[in-house]
Amino acid sequence: MADKVTLSTKAREKKGSRDAAQLRKKGFVPVVVYGHKETPEHLYAKTDEVSSIIRHRVRNLELETAGKKQPVLVQSVQYDFLNRDVIHVDFRRVYADERIHATVPIQVKGIARGTMTGGVLDHPLHSLHIDCLASAVPEAIIVKVDDLLLGQVIHVRELHLPEGVKALGDLDAVVVQVKSQSAEVIVTTPLVGEGAVEPEVITAKKKVEEEE
Repeated sequence: MADKVTLSTKAREKKGSRDAAQLRKKGFVPVVVYGHKETPEHLYAKTDEVSSIIRHRVRNLELETAGKKQPVLVQSVQYDFLNRDVIHVDFRRVYADERIHATVPIQVKGIARGTMTGGVLDHPLHSLHIDCLASAVPEAIIVKVDDLLLGQVIHVRELHLPEGVKALGDLDAVVVQVKSQSAEVIVTTPLVGEGAVEPEVITAKKKVEEEE
């Protein structure tokens, strides 16, 4: 999916759970846009377009409503009770040149050399809390482990981050390591901090504020 994504939306004429249900039956998803101390906007968009954005982990995009575009971030996503279909999304307004805090996934690439000599790859940290421009939130942090030998460790401070991206939290936290199969696995809590914009996954059992 292209870096710059635009989602077409329309204003909701009515609010309430009944109207939201009717929109979903017609192939639309209710969405809310808020932030920057402006009045929240209640909109709706095509279900297939919203689902594609979520599936491709698009974080920053533009919403177009009545010819007006505004940059936003995906803030939270609500699924149905089967945790399959997207039924509501919250977007947060941002300025392209403002710095924000975000939580992004960590993806391990390659096969560690240490696993070929009796070691096992331990990957205790699956997400990273970062500071970056709102227009430059990476989809993921890539960690290449091909040269990692038995007993070697990659810490947060040793990650190769995109330009302008700063890691937050414990810089000594273990991201990946190759351990002996008999060694006890270290469990590390993923870094999450206040202001994170990693889309929150919500099931239908949890009420979404502003939706209806």
